[in-house]
Amino acid sequence: MHSQLAILLELQDLKAQKREIEEVADETSHAIEREVFQLKMDDAAANLQVKIKEMEQSLEPEVASRYMAIASRRPRAVVPVLDSVCYGCFTAMPTSLSRDNENIRWCEHCGCFVYFVD
Repeated sequence: MHSQLAILLELQDLKAQKREIEEVADETSHAIEREVFQLKMDDAAANLQVKIKEMEQSLEPEVASRYMAIASRRPRAVVPVLDSVCYGCFTAMPTSLSRDNENIRWCEHCGCFVYFVD
């Protein structure tokens, strides 16, 4: 798998973890528990944000700019292609594309980065 694609997948996972932490913190019912839990979750979210920024800076400039544009409007910037279908927009991918993950590719329809699953 292309190294930049691996970084993009890890970034997506970290952002999903951060969203989950923030959602769980909002669901805590008791006020005291919520405050204590919120402090711990704020610290965890801050640590994840630092890691996210580090990884974003490690991307090549062209990949980073495309990633930022996609991530600002979609919850998932990197999606799988299964049976020649992009799981970002559920549109069929051209059959002429080589099905390897050694190159960075994106869906021509939705713009998401794609990786191929056998």
